[in-house]
Amino acid sequence: MSFDGSYTATLSPTASDNFGSHMLSNSITSLASSTSSRPSSNNISKTYRQASQLFLTRRLPEALSTVLPLITPAAETSDVNGLTEPAPVARASRSTRIKVWSLYLTILNAILELDPDEGKDAFGTQEWRTLCKKVRDGDVWEEVVQFGYHGVEGEVDSDVVINLATLLLAHAKTQAVNQKRLENYLAASSTPNLDISQRLEASKSPRLSSRTRRSPSKGAASGADTPRDLNARVKILELYTLHVLLRNNQWDYAREFINASAVLDEERREAFLQALQSLQEEQQESERREREEQQRQEEQLQRDIEEARRLRAENEARERRRIDEERAKREGSEVDYGIENSQGAPKSKGKARTTSGSSALSKSAKSSTSKGKKAVAPRGFGARAAMILTNLRGVIEQMGTTFKANPMLLMRLMVFVISIVVMFGRKGVRERVQRILGAGWNKVKSTAGMGVKVSYI
Repeated sequence: MSFDGSYTATLSPTASDNFGSHMLSNSITSLASSTSSRPSSNNISKTYRQASQLFLTRRLPEALSTVLPLITPAAETSDVNGLTEPAPVARASRSTRIKVWSLYLTILNAILELDPDEGKDAFGTQEWRTLCKKVRDGDVWEEVVQFGYHGVEGEVDSDVVINLATLLLAHAKTQAVNQKRLENYLAASSTPNLDISQRLEASKSPRLSSRTRRSPSKGAASGADTPRDLNARVKILELYTLHVLLRNNQWDYAREFINASAVLDEERREAFLQALQSLQEEQQESERREREEQQRQEEQLQRDIEEARRLRAENEARERRRIDEERAKREGSEVDYGIENSQGAPKSKGKARTTSGSSALSKSAKSSTSKGKKAVAPRGFGARAAMILTNLRGVIEQMGTTFKANPMLLMRLMVFVISIVVMFGRKGVRERVQRILGAGWNKVKSTAGMGVKVSYI
């Protein structure tokens, strides 16, 4: 039970039998809460469980806002030297600390995997961009070190380092920051801490003193004391050598680091080298496939260009032949059949007009007989039909070639036809077109009728 968040008093089922001991425990708890406003271990565990439930139900904004007070230091709280105190999670046990930071990093990973629109709707545009920038630029690593581990790089728990490296591998713009942070951690965790001021400070705090007691053990060559620490260090080396360095294209340095590492035994070193070799072969094979695919695409593009040029040359040659044939046909079909005089004279002058017409006909007949060699008999119906079919076939072939060279033209034609069909599918449009055509046809009929009457008169 908590009162205004100042302290927490925990009652056991048997505490009601002993009221005096209960009051004594409450007094001790109140005294401890007066000296420090930090949440207790029970509050941290309870808040962690709440945030976990919110995360499992995909309520990411509520989960983030629930876990933030555990990992964010109070702005108004500072020590005697004026330095900001670490976050409440820094005073928790190792397992609780790892759980809280792992949950926080998991929530950030889930947030960055959201669609941009969904993330902006859930967190707001500004906060969404801030969270994405913090992860992609690698600032979250510095946040963990400063707020959770007193700014000491080598004191970060190995499980938290693994989660940080994995998060940056998945979402960071480049792996330069990830590589630098892992190198700093590996160097700091393998070097003894000789800072006397920190040792004096640690003697005043049980949490810092326990961390100071662990620091000499981390001064060993491998930086691993227990099998759990060794496995975590091997996992960190795997992330560093087989993922981060390879993303930075530092294959030779990764191989040298594996060979020189004191953490790896012969079996693990051989497994790492084999994995590195297989990854390098896979990358080389992938690059070879990409080059082959690019070369194939370039060759296909060249073939398409040559095919387009060939089709264009064939179309131009076919067009030139068609023009030449039409010119030849036009020159061969030009015949002078004479000029027939008009028949517009009155019947009173029939004899004179008949005489003049007969003389003109006789002259034209003489001229036509004199030019008989040059005159050509008119074409028959079959020849004209064959010529029309030939021209129609040429037009169809030309349209097919044009559509093949430019498919968008066919699409436009289809869209135009479909739009015409859709337009005439509307009853109002059909009626309007019928009215316009009917009115035009009536005008044509009336004009033709008037012309017939005038000619008759």
